[in-house]
Amino acid sequence: MPQKAKLLLVDDHPLVREWLANLINQQPDLQVCGEAANASAALELMGVAKPDIAIVDISLEGGSGIELIKNIKALYPGVIVIVLSMHDEMLYAERALRAGARGYIMKREATKKVLQAIRCVLGGKLYISEKVNAMMAEKFVEGRSAATDSPITQLSDRELEVFQLLGRGYSTRQIAEDLHVSFKTVQAFCARIKEKLSLTNATELLREAIRWHDSQRTE
Repeated sequence: MPQKAKLLLVDDHPLVREWLANLINQQPDLQVCGEAANASAALELMGVAKPDIAIVDISLEGGSGIELIKNIKALYPGVIVIVLSMHDEMLYAERALRAGARGYIMKREATKKVLQAIRCVLGGKLYISEKVNAMMAEKFVEGRSAATDSPITQLSDRELEVFQLLGRGYSTRQIAEDLHVSFKTVQAFCARIKEKLSLTNATELLREAIRWHDSQRTE
């Protein structure tokens, strides 16, 4: 009997992990070998559980999914990463692929798409939606920015992470603690974000971050 592929689930919502575990463990060729609610726990489990695939969310308590992907690829290059997230694929899919992920799925997709993505990456292929594929092809051929005109796309991965945490109500000091960087470093990120988004002060930055975060939750 062929050995089952082992999957590690990384998501800070217990119900999402439960849904995924039930879905995966019902498959004859797949099994869940561990679950983690944050990036540090995921990295600790990697060496013990030895997964073939890690399914990772973008938003995690105490760290970013994008940074976790980079760390997984650096420390465990043989592990395949798939992102499963509520966050807009047009903004995050390319970032996730650049970080080392092999697939990106929106949480609103049907369960069969999740299984399709898992088997696709196990077969050595990338799994992205037709929409993202078209966007990346357009960017490659025409040499211009992604199909969305949102200035948010100008932010670096770390700047976007800071912007997202601001939108979730984190203070500058809380962000520094969460990202394990100095207060001044976060201030520098905020200054660059304001410049890229053409915002004049901290109040405008906070208002825009909250507005954007709320829009992501309702999409």
